[in-house]
Amino acid sequence: MKKLALLLLAGPLAAPLGGCVSIGGKPPKVPFITIQAAEQIKPGDLQTPASGSTVTVVFPTVPHELATTRVPVHSGANDVSYLKDAQWVEAPPRLFARLVGDTISARTGRPVLSYRQSQVDPGATLSGELRSFGIDADTNEAVVQFDALLVKGSDPAAFQKRRFEARVPVTEVKPAPVAAALNQAANQVAVEVADWIGK
Repeated sequence: MKKLALLLLAGPLAAPLGGCVSIGGKPPKVPFITIQAAEQIKPGDLQTPASGSTVTVVFPTVPHELATTRVPVHSGANDVSYLKDAQWVEAPPRLFARLVGDTISARTGRPVLSYRQSQVDPGATLSGELRSFGIDADTNEAVVQFDALLVKGSDPAAFQKRRFEARVPVTEVKPAPVAAALNQAANQVAVEVADWIGK
């Protein structure tokens, strides 16, 4: 009798939960977009750097409009909206830092380390602020602007700062052309950063 009573009580309690649990739910309708480095080291390439030649790429800081996975669209002096029906696969600072790191490694031959790995061989450290990573609707351009800060070695006073910017025309303010234009602009900035750091 006790078992029967427990089963009768469990049935109504479990019923509402059935509508809350979803295994393998519907994928989001919004397409995810990403960027990739045009220049990358080849799989299997071995890097054995001289001491101090490594570069640590730190995730850049961003303004509030970029602290999201959505793509900002600027119109006029002060209006900011977001691109409809699209979002990044991850936050822009991570995407940009990875692209810059891959480009530096490929163009300079210098190994690029994560922050944790940098404890092994503290060489140069690249940080900064990703100020723009979106669309200028007034000019129909993808805009990437990066204020880079390069600290050489362990002396924080031994640094250089430089602003990089790239603008690439956008054929249409829709996910695919926007992603392609921002990818091109990010790669252009990354190449300039890598050449600035040097071998």
